[in-house]
Amino acid sequence: MRLLHLISTLDPSHGGTSEAVVQLASALDRAGHTNAAATLDAPGAPWLDTLPFPTHALGPNRGSYQFAPRAPEWLRARDASGADDALIVHGLWQHHGFAAWRAWRRSPRFVFAHGMLDPWFKRAYPRKHLKKWLYWPWAEYWILRQARAVFFTCEEERRLARESFWLYRCREAVANLGIVEPPGDADEQRALFFEKFPDLRGRRILLFLGRLVVKKGCDLLLHAFARLASRPDDVTLVMAGPGEDSAFVADLRRGEATRENVRWVGMLSGAVKWGALRAAEAFILPSHQENFGLAVVEALACGTPVLLSDKVNIWREVSADGAGLVAADDFDGTLDLLRRWLALPEEARRAFRERARACYARRFQIDQAAAALARQLRELGVRV
Repeated sequence: MRLLHLISTLDPSHGGTSEAVVQLASALDRAGHTNAAATLDAPGAPWLDTLPFPTHALGPNRGSYQFAPRAPEWLRARDASGADDALIVHGLWQHHGFAAWRAWRRSPRFVFAHGMLDPWFKRAYPRKHLKKWLYWPWAEYWILRQARAVFFTCEEERRLARESFWLYRCREAVANLGIVEPPGDADEQRALFFEKFPDLRGRRILLFLGRLVVKKGCDLLLHAFARLASRPDDVTLVMAGPGEDSAFVADLRRGEATRENVRWVGMLSGAVKWGALRAAEAFILPSHQENFGLAVVEALACGTPVLLSDKVNIWREVSADGAGLVAADDFDGTLDLLRRWLALPEEARRAFRERARACYARRFQIDQAAAALARQLRELGVRV
């Protein structure tokens, strides 16, 4: 199959969706399919230089909607050329999806929601939800309804999507995402991490790795960690991710929650990021909303157990496989995660590590996910 992936941005600092697209397209390439991407990024954006497939930058774009004036014309010409057997639109609520709905006619159009229909957003941001409601009936509703299918990355995401808007109708399908095997040598990556952060050597590390924003539950985690009555002295909470210079994080760092055994390390990438995941005793994410959780799956692939809130949509799979612990996305739930984990003997923690790796191999290996998606696309009428 010849597939075109359309996304608003491939900037890796914008979260897991861009990385998920790169991994999925690369895996489909390995399976013998031809992949290209189109993005609303400006031509020359530095993150486009190293991608392993052809990429077309349709920007520059304007505003939070990322309006790119030339996107519809380019998509219309691309569709008419017959260069692709299908278009896969990744993400909602920005101009790329609307442009594709208006311009793409010849071959099937699919949409990956990537968690953007989660009802958490309407509770957390009611004004933004009202704004989306004004847009929903005449645009996004039809973008979904007239797609050949709308893909959700797990059953939980599909179930929750039905609660966001009462005017909701589309052909639903579940297509798991995944990641490649972690690259490089595990021991070398650990050594590189400790070389960069030597003060963490010999410590028991609990790792948060993700954007430092309210949605991820950073404040809950820091306050719960500070309240642990019997925290071992050798335990350190490592906070890693972009957004450290935000006002939200500045307030957290000024508070009581960060005075003891908390290490802020900024955004990690490459071998240092993998070294952090391998060096951690457990990965923790008390998020209020998380669709797939790319970093969660990266931790599992490294054999690192995960401590999750029940708002991370793959929590059921993690719990069923015994690959981590799950609790509510509030202060008491986050404190419970920390207490339960730190109370475990080493033998039990070792068993969690073994089950974490098995969970990844069984459910989240990207080549398996890509093969399953290719089968679904054929069943949904994509003709080669």
